[in-house]
Amino acid sequence: IHDKLAGYGIHDIDFVCGFDVGENKVGKLLHEAIYEYPNMVDWIAKDDLPKNEAMVYESPILDGVGVWVENRIKPIVSTKTPEQIAEEVKKIIKEKGVEIIVSYLPVGSDKVTEFWAQICLDTKTAFVNCIPSFIASDEKWAKKFEDANVPCIGDDIKGQVGATIVHRTLAKLCSDRGTKIEKTYQINVGGNTDFLNMKEQDRLASKRISKTESVQSQLKERLDDDQIYVGPSDFIPFLGNTKLMFMRIEGRQWANIPYNMEVRLEVDDKANSAGIVIDAIRLARIALDRGVGGPIKPASAYLMKHPIEQTSDAKAKDACEKFVAGN
Repeated sequence: IHDKLAGYGIHDIDFVCGFDVGENKVGKLLHEAIYEYPNMVDWIAKDDLPKNEAMVYESPILDGVGVWVENRIKPIVSTKTPEQIAEEVKKIIKEKGVEIIVSYLPVGSDKVTEFWAQICLDTKTAFVNCIPSFIASDEKWAKKFEDANVPCIGDDIKGQVGATIVHRTLAKLCSDRGTKIEKTYQINVGGNTDFLNMKEQDRLASKRISKTESVQSQLKERLDDDQIYVGPSDFIPFLGNTKLMFMRIEGRQWANIPYNMEVRLEVDDKANSAGIVIDAIRLARIALDRGVGGPIKPASAYLMKHPIEQTSDAKAKDACEKFVAGN
């Protein structure tokens, strides 16, 4: 969203290491690992990507690999306990000078998310949580980050022009214009491992909460649970990184006359997310520079679906700009 944030440009970000569980990624350099199956990186040709010495290291699996994606990811067969890996990770963070950890774990990875949140607390490393396993918006974890004076931004990243940001913006518009929304849905389909993983319904509870609350928070009157559906719906392999969103709002306007609208959105799901996380990383660095710990509320409200404090996007943007300016 921003070219510069408190003087930091996107080229000021250094990728110093990565962590994964795929047997075809662990032990490789980052600029090689990102092109490994089942990743779908096609923005930059492999030979054109700048080389660096950032290595991909082992992460604990815990609950991070769902039944639908196990055959695609082919997780490494580890002989180490999570506790042993944690000690190794802490050493790597110190050796590499890691300042910020960004989590793009699969949806439903609650235990692994807590593992990395604790790593951040133990190493005084800022945490940017891009998935709907609640850390920055959870009172218990928020207090831990506050007490440790470690910044965290989360949870569940919004897209640059994504399904939820479009849905909540239009829902707020309808509400602000004095209409009464009676029901609404948002259906999403895609073809990458994110959508394949979300075929496992048991992993989706927090995702549905995150997306639904993001829309509900913009309405003057909450909809009954059976009058709103917001969530991922299915996996269509040939779509690849393309995400399709179908949204409908039904309501009543002046003189109790009904109206409805439908929107179809087509985006590259990962580029949509990358355009936001590049700001989140720099906002986390600003918080580190200023010695600010705990959930960074302006950044979380502006960039994430499930912040600890919901507000309108306009107010969140204004608060975020003030935070950057030091006000």
